[in-house]
Amino acid sequence: MAKTSKIEKNKQREALVKRYAERRAALKEAIRVAATMEERMRAQTALGKLPRDSNPNRVTNRCALTGRPRGYLRRFGLSRIAFREKALSGEIPGVIKSSW
Repeated sequence: MAKTSKIEKNKQREALVKRYAERRAALKEAIRVAATMEERMRAQTALGKLPRDSNPNRVTNRCALTGRPRGYLRRFGLSRIAFREKALSGEIPGVIKSSW
């Protein structure tokens, strides 16, 4: 189980990303279509002044059950360990243990 503080911090980051998503998208578009270098620099400065944690890259994929950041399987939202436990107990529909 991951530290509760790390899990909570990640939730705060997700909230910040949602809050600043429109502003960030508008500034990135302004940078992309800026007519002059001065406009582009103003937009880049404004983008740089947004909170760091509002950048979606800073949100970590974590296991829904344990909060483990490593060995994360996107398709299931679980870490490899939690996935294995759930799959072997038959709690994930459509997943079976292979044998040949």
